[in-house]
Amino acid sequence: MSQALAKHPRMSVAEFVEMIRPYPDEERWELLDGEPVLMAPQSERHQGIVGNLYAALRAIAKSRGCKALPGLGLLNDEIDDYAPIPDIVVRCGPPLEGGYARDPVLLAEVLSPSTMSNDRGRKLDFYRTITSLRTILIVYQSEARIEAWRREGEDWRWIVLKDMEAALALPDLGGELRLADVYEGIGPLA
Repeated sequence: MSQALAKHPRMSVAEFVEMIRPYPDEERWELLDGEPVLMAPQSERHQGIVGNLYAALRAIAKSRGCKALPGLGLLNDEIDDYAPIPDIVVRCGPPLEGGYARDPVLLAEVLSPSTMSNDRGRKLDFYRTITSLRTILIVYQSEARIEAWRREGEDWRWIVLKDMEAALALPDLGGELRLADVYEGIGPLA
């Protein structure tokens, strides 16, 4: 005799935020399509790239009175079952209450092998629905490569940088991000 698996209803953002409230800050949870997901610790390589990105974006954002923040969750009032946590969020508004932003201008995801398809798929689709967002960075660990999506009106333009001497202009923040800075001290790359 076969037995059907019980399907749990999709969790809303409000239910999710209430669920994770008692957990320590060190536990990073995302809500992905109504399912709460505990994020695994990242590798040293991943964290090194995130650290380099944070330092570079922090310096660029500061000149415009904005902040680069690691580990900040994102919300969109139009989508009630998705609350991802990109690696870096840049926002320019007043300080937030809680750990979720609705107004990022830039975000960065450093790809991990286990989450690559979701980061470049469903998460990217969600990110593009956030009206304040101007730039999305997808940063590879295995090679010197950054894929950037830039909002141009209602459309998104895709740019790929693969040369260590390349720099990505960030006009909304008044600066540029150099690949050499992102991958400094990371070790051999493909």
